[in-house]
Amino acid sequence: MNAVRLTTPLTQEALRKLKAGDTVFISGTIYTGRDAAHKRMVEALDRGEDLPFNVKDATIYFVGPCPAKPGQVIGSAGPTSSYRMDSYSPRLIEKGLTGMIGKGLRNADVVNAMKEHGAVYFVAIGGAGALMARSIKASKVIAYDDLGTEAVRELIVEDFPVIVCIDAEGNNLYEQGRAQYQRAGA
Repeated sequence: MNAVRLTTPLTQEALRKLKAGDTVFISGTIYTGRDAAHKRMVEALDRGEDLPFNVKDATIYFVGPCPAKPGQVIGSAGPTSSYRMDSYSPRLIEKGLTGMIGKGLRNADVVNAMKEHGAVYFVAIGGAGALMARSIKASKVIAYDDLGTEAVRELIVEDFPVIVCIDAEGNNLYEQGRAQYQRAGA
């Protein structure tokens, strides 16, 4: 397992080097979106409309940040459960999305789309939203302002800490950890 510094956009060349278990520090532009925003984006695609940002080689962080206190860029910004986006993620991956950040498991359809089109799933530490927010240097709402905390935001991050959970080959850190635990207990 490696520690990797990565600057967005997350190109196919860059993501192919990432392996499940790698610690990654992301710098650059990432976007936010939870289930309500994902639903709207897929509905926009269904209508033949443009998305609020170019998903090609983009990374989406599944977060609904707390309001910023005076002097802060953003409030606490911990990950939300990724399964909420599972019905929408394959469509965005097909359109070129290469990175997703959240917590928890992903379903087989998402993993298959990741392997077919080249994408990775990063996990962020749940319960560490205030710590995660320290790596966010700028934040602005770019779409679906009416969704409040679930609006789509453009974030500028510096050394944003994540772990590769599922790499572009489908290797899954959760499954690897479970197998290692079962071997140790045998």
